Amino acid sequence: MELTNFWKITSLALADSVNPCAIAILAMVLTSILIKNPDKRKKVLYTGIAFVTAIYLGYLIYGIIIIQFFKSFAEILRENSSTVFNGLAIFAMLLGALHIKDFFMYNRGGIATEMPIWMRPKVKKIIDNIVSPSGAFIIGFLVTLFLLPCTIGPYIIASGLLAKLGIAGALPWLLYYNLIFILPMLVIVGMIYYGFSKVEEVSGWKERNIKILHLIAGILLFLVGFTLLIGWL
Repeated sequence: MELTNFWKITSLALADSVNPCAIAILAMVLTSILIKNPDKRKKVLYTGIAFVTAIYLGYLIYGIIIIQFFKSFAEILRENSSTVFNGLAIFAMLLGALHIKDFFMYNRGGIATEMPIWMRPKVKKIIDNIVSPSGAFIIGFLVTLFLLPCTIGPYIIASGLLAKLGIAGALPWLLYYNLIFILPMLVIVGMIYYGFSKVEEVSGWKERNIKILHLIAGILLFLVGFTLLIGWL
């Protein structure tokens, strides 16, 4: 793997993986299935894995679509490659600044950093219908659409940078990016299954540390954008 691509993609994926809204939605899923199956821990495990797998596959598809979108304008990109590249860098810095702002002046449902408030009851209603791993897998695909407003920013930047490789060349990077993106969710599922933590504790931890999560995501995004802009990466 190219070292420069590795650091860019890893940093963007890490910034995406600590987004509070992804953790919040997973907590809702696990709460819903635990209420319906309080004594069936394996069902909780399978449901959590099915849901996270759907998120992984859904985002993989979105990444391919975004790259194809960039490829559709290949001629424009070749003629204005530096402009587009700088635009992605500035976008990363702006997105990072919004996350850092949420550390100092937190506002629930912040633009491009969290799921809009009006979406949350709709998502909860959808998640409450999960009764099995197969249902979690199907609903997981649907929920990815609601996750997009708060998680798509870093993914657009990563896909834009990978577009020059073509879909075949970018696919390993998309697989890698999305693995990092879902890793915290898999860890949470495992911790709850093995009894190291409870869903309420995960939700409480997320609420207590939500500003820190935004700060980490913001710093990573801003640094990636800054280094891209000045040509360090």
